[in-house]
Amino acid sequence: MSRGSRVSQAAVAVAVLALAAAGCGESSTSSKGGDKESAGGYKGKGIGLAYDIGGKGDQSFNDAAYAGFQKAEKEFGLGGRDVEPQDGESDADKVQRLTQLAQAGYNPVIGVGYIYAPAVKAVAAKFPKTTFGIIDDETVQAKNVADLVFHEEQASYLAGVAAAKASKKAHIGFIGGVDIPLIHKFEAGYVQGAKSVNPNIKIESQYLTETPAEGGFSSPDKGKEGASGQIEKGVDVIYHAAGLSGQGVISEGASKGIWVIGVDSDQYSQSSLAAYKDHILGSALKNVGGAVYDLVKSVHDGKPLSGVVRGSLSNDGVGFADSNPKYKAMTDVVGAVDKAKQDITSGKVTVKTQ
Repeated sequence: MSRGSRVSQAAVAVAVLALAAAGCGESSTSSKGGDKESAGGYKGKGIGLAYDIGGKGDQSFNDAAYAGFQKAEKEFGLGGRDVEPQDGESDADKVQRLTQLAQAGYNPVIGVGYIYAPAVKAVAAKFPKTTFGIIDDETVQAKNVADLVFHEEQASYLAGVAAAKASKKAHIGFIGGVDIPLIHKFEAGYVQGAKSVNPNIKIESQYLTETPAEGGFSSPDKGKEGASGQIEKGVDVIYHAAGLSGQGVISEGASKGIWVIGVDSDQYSQSSLAAYKDHILGSALKNVGGAVYDLVKSVHDGKPLSGVVRGSLSNDGVGFADSNPKYKAMTDVVGAVDKAKQDITSGKVTVKTQ
């Protein structure tokens, strides 16, 4: 097995297909035909992808994974099956889902989100010839598992710099979906970045729920309520790390005329958020799609990735989207973000994770 250190820089477009029920959870696509064999010796039906809470259509984390899934399917001529989570499911349900994908011959099989860690550990041990990937977790140590993780705090630092420079009130906000260590990294980077611009800036911070089961990553209404409360307190820029709930943050921010910063995907470019895009300053990017694509490519080429594969600013695994022309016109903000990126990649600035 080879160990990877880079995430693909390829830009991947997100499309949403209609859902059709199939197997454990809901599957939106299925491979056609039998196993495929490539010049690199690949044999299998194609890619198996199991979504995190919120599912496909969140215009953020899950859709970023789907973008990589689509790109790999098209480029390598593979089939694939992507499967939705169900409300209130257990680890046993996730084990069943991944087992079904592996038994059906999909390779690699990828769990989108840290919640798949117990399932990946259990199922990978039973299918040693199948490569498994897990996004946002590095606790599963096995020869046939790739831990696809990121320096989220670096992208969030850039978001903090942008927020502090764009704020006219020196009062900004952060909304995390669930109060867990992973999302603490987003907050830590954001706060550090903002304070690098203005040490006295006021920052409102909150988490929508204590646990994923309470809907922190999957409830736009909770995001809207959280944003409303922060806007009432006087913030004029909000950064969210809340998955599907972030759609509520964005819509509320737009309705109240403030800036919002998206996460994971370039949310300015998402079709379902088009009505609000003029208020999306930018997005802290995490190249989940590139990580999915790179893992599939490695398996297709007969050299499957294994171990920790970490995306950072230095390898374009994370970044800050500048699609909004209004953002590009704010040359002082753009200059500050560009300098912050250089400081991080050069080692001048080390971003905190908590």
